[in-house]
Amino acid sequence: MHVLSKLAAMYNICIYVTNQVMAKPDTFFGDPTTAIGGNIVGHNSTFRIYLRKGKKGTRVAKLVDAPALPDGEAVFMVTEEGLREAK
Repeated sequence: MHVLSKLAAMYNICIYVTNQVMAKPDTFFGDPTTAIGGNIVGHNSTFRIYLRKGKKGTRVAKLVDAPALPDGEAVFMVTEEGLREAK
């Protein structure tokens, strides 16, 4: 993670890192998934975005953690032309 952080700063690029999740069937309310594989990815990331499927072919990007931004969501669609805002 440290090497990725240095590369991002050096070349002014975005580094996208994913984390595995597993289902928690005993969860009655909220999201029944939880991250696995250690907390190092979450602790060393500047922005944490949770991606999930939405309704009618849309996707939802939820900003979970950011240093100077409030939590929020953006709904979008993936099309052959690229990403576009869902209406």
